[in-house]
Amino acid sequence: MKIITDVVNYVIGLGASAILSITLLILGLIFGLGLGKSIKAGITVGIGFVGINLVIELLTSEVGEAAQLMVKRIGLNLTVIDGGWPSASAAAWGSPISALLIAVCLLVNVILIIFKVTKTMYVDIWNYWYFLFAGSVVYTITNNLLAASIAAVLLMIVHLVMGDLLQPYVEDYFEIDNVTLPTGSSLMWVPLGFAVDWILDKIPGINKINVNYETIQKKFGVFGEPMVIGVVIGIILGFLAGYDVGQAWLLGINMGAVMLILPRMIKILLEGLLPISNAAQVFLRDKFKNRELFIGLDSAISLGDSAVISSALILVPIMIILASILPGNRVLPFGDLASIPFYVAFITAHNKGNIFKTVITGTVMMILTLYMATNFASVYTEMMNAANFTIPQGVSQMSSITSGGSLLNWVILQITQLLNSIF
Repeated sequence: MKIITDVVNYVIGLGASAILSITLLILGLIFGLGLGKSIKAGITVGIGFVGINLVIELLTSEVGEAAQLMVKRIGLNLTVIDGGWPSASAAAWGSPISALLIAVCLLVNVILIIFKVTKTMYVDIWNYWYFLFAGSVVYTITNNLLAASIAAVLLMIVHLVMGDLLQPYVEDYFEIDNVTLPTGSSLMWVPLGFAVDWILDKIPGINKINVNYETIQKKFGVFGEPMVIGVVIGIILGFLAGYDVGQAWLLGINMGAVMLILPRMIKILLEGLLPISNAAQVFLRDKFKNRELFIGLDSAISLGDSAVISSALILVPIMIILASILPGNRVLPFGDLASIPFYVAFITAHNKGNIFKTVITGTVMMILTLYMATNFASVYTEMMNAANFTIPQGVSQMSSITSGGSLLNWVILQITQLLNSIF
């Protein structure tokens, strides 16, 4: 078992870009794309993800620093730090059952495709950590390997089925064919977020407001361009953080760069993905007659949409304000502030790029998310300690908006705690 664990940890340590490029190269060969085209496609996808990650790291560092200064200016005294998805993935991969659960999840995905439970072949192995996290939660509470494995598999099934159901949004709104996005950070707001969207559609007046990029560009000309909007939002965030004019302008330029460069990186990734996707469809049609199958990828490829990024940047200060005024909340938003674009991706697609509705729905969801993350803190902190994750000085507990604030993970936590108290 130790050898298997070491091999898995080594492969995972290579990072998402390396894993995905190798995985897609192998898939290209399996699907009959040919060696040369498979190598080119795998490398192109890997390079695309490197570019996306660089832009997201820029967003993370710039927004994270500004948010931290905003928190100090507001004078918050919150005892649970949002460690972000890196801490959650560390807990998941650091679990003693991670190697076993990876193998189990891969096998289950194949079985589900054979028995037509899902149409998605989830090749984004890096993001299996969402399933590992759920298993680790159950293992932390029960110390039961079987129960942990069941939790991880059940969450995977839910993600794959949701990926299938949401595929039309990927195809129609994001204009990416034959792909699903079963990433946990983008699915976490879907059940309740779609419900909030539906309610907004029933409110007179509210249901008539449609602020999308076409409207903004038409009314504001150059000031409606994505990069200009990014600059403006960045400057506002800078002033809220107490930056001087020069620092605020620099933050604005960096946010403008995110708005301009991110869609171009995603185009590079899609250039590599397209030939593999087409070959997969041909291969699967031959092997599975009259079957429609999709490739499951990281929802980072949805972040090239300007409405998604703009809505997310607007929601950053809103989340900090909510954290400061909500009674009972103890979570200090930090590590996952840059993950907000993932949260609103499907919400934006659902309302067809309506930035106004995305911000309203996102605000409601943030309230619920903060309370769930607060409730998750004690178990989350225990998982961090088990994974030898260093908790910052002055912080009593840790949580994560992406994982601790996820409805699906929170439900698993409540059910596990209830059953553990009974049995």
